[in-house]
Amino acid sequence: MSVVGRESSIVEKWLPLVAVVLPNIAMGSVNALVKKALDGGVNHMVIAAYRLAISAFFLAPLAYFLERKTRPKITFRLMVDHFISGLLGASLMQFFFLLGLSYTSATVGAAFLSMIPAITFALSLILRIESVRELKTKAGMLKVLGTLISIGGGLFITFYKGPQISHPHSHPEALHHNNNKTKNWLLGCLLLAIGSTFFSVWMLFQRTLNIKYPCKYSSTCLMSVFGMFQCALLSLYKKRDVKDWVIEDRFVIFVIIYAGIVGQAMPTVALSWAIKKVGPVFASTFAPVTLIAATLFDFLILHTPLYLGSVLGSVVALTGLYLFLWGTNKQLKAAAALSPPIQTEDKNNYDGDNNHNNSSRVSV
Repeated sequence: MSVVGRESSIVEKWLPLVAVVLPNIAMGSVNALVKKALDGGVNHMVIAAYRLAISAFFLAPLAYFLERKTRPKITFRLMVDHFISGLLGASLMQFFFLLGLSYTSATVGAAFLSMIPAITFALSLILRIESVRELKTKAGMLKVLGTLISIGGGLFITFYKGPQISHPHSHPEALHHNNNKTKNWLLGCLLLAIGSTFFSVWMLFQRTLNIKYPCKYSSTCLMSVFGMFQCALLSLYKKRDVKDWVIEDRFVIFVIIYAGIVGQAMPTVALSWAIKKVGPVFASTFAPVTLIAATLFDFLILHTPLYLGSVLGSVVALTGLYLFLWGTNKQLKAAAALSPPIQTEDKNNYDGDNNHNNSSRVSV
């Protein structure tokens, strides 16, 4: 194999991994910033609508120039599919998740996002995307064990704060805020769980949409446009004041722009591409990275106090992630050993097993 071919093979193996890790790091930082903006009393769906508008504005020229020759014709069915995509992955997800975030914290929000692999895995079993028979193998048991440990890590962070391990005098405002516990904490956790479930459903739905409409920029742009209008309508549930839409705080404006580009546009494009390459279950397994990023960003940038429960829970969640990837890797090697080198039918028929074939490009 030539040097160029070897380098191309390495890039092909690791690029999907990068495409799922970086978006989760971005989401962690966005969660921390949005939480700080929500604490200022901003309507959470106004933030959601604006960030989706920024996302659509950012992606529209990329979609037009990069995909104008390859973009399929938009049909009514495709428009409905993108409307559903916006509903699942943008508006309803953010409606519940941001409302839950306003009642809890960025770390707890990221903890629930870390449960997305378990939710996606369970849903994929129900929908027969994953084979139940494979759970009886050693690889399948590792995947189940890793999923349960990831959930345990998220629950540990949620219900055990522990002693503060950062210097108490270095975060006086954050410490005062965190000591004012809200009675809506459990409600916030429930809302975060619902929002995370909607995101898992979106990842599974995106798997089929990627086949029908394989243009990641155009697809994400359409999703953002539909989601923007849906969020605007959902914002009316709280109060119908035009003043809510007039943002004067520079920090909030920065958060909206940052969340729109770094937390919505580019991560959705990257995740959509990664789902197409490695499947929704594998792509969702890196959600615990969001937990680590949110905890560190909260502590280092926003000076939120760091607690022992956050550190221990993060370690547990990453341990579960490692076990899941280990089981997935074993499963892929076993499938590769049993399958013939060339399977033309698998390329033409996209089913659940095809996700695993595509996933073999990632070396863990």
